Amino acid sequence: MPRVKQFDENEVLAKAMNLFWKQGYSATSVQDLVSCLGISRASLYDTFGDKEQLFKKCFALYRKCNIESLTKFFQSHPNVKNGFSDLFNIAIQEAVHDKEKKGCFVVNITTELIPNDETLLQVLESNKRDIENLFYEYLKKGKEKGQLKTDKDLKSISSLFYTIYSGIKVVSKIEANKKELKDSVNIALSLLV
Repeated sequence: MPRVKQFDENEVLAKAMNLFWKQGYSATSVQDLVSCLGISRASLYDTFGDKEQLFKKCFALYRKCNIESLTKFFQSHPNVKNGFSDLFNIAIQEAVHDKEKKGCFVVNITTELIPNDETLLQVLESNKRDIENLFYEYLKKGKEKGQLKTDKDLKSISSLFYTIYSGIKVVSKIEANKKELKDSVNIALSLLV
């Protein structure tokens, strides 16, 4: 008779994701995962595969949650200028109050594992495109509604905003200076005038 799993796979994935996010891929051992997740090695391997497969599933979960969250955020902020202002301010608040200095999971993965993992590089490139496209579609809607008067290229602004959004999480790992971060964001937002 097959054994019934005594754990919620999504809950375990979320815990594993947070551990990888905090410690990094290389510094997280299988024993760390077993201890943190509260499941046996056998259950870990049977359900998620090896450490690399588990990590990639964690990253897929992170991406899915991040895209869904951004989509809902933009839907709840009909004014594009205010929406981006709020998005950046939330990122600054999170960065300033990040006691563990975890930063951004995507940025951490990029700096730790690229250029040595070609498959992961493709996933990261896809993630960048997906978020930039969300930014672009949101900007385009704002332009169509007359909220933006800018004649600047919206694709380029989307790319810049992605860089700033990611950069907030990187810079704040060194020093989370709220004023400096806000000043930088305000300069970027001035492109929307």
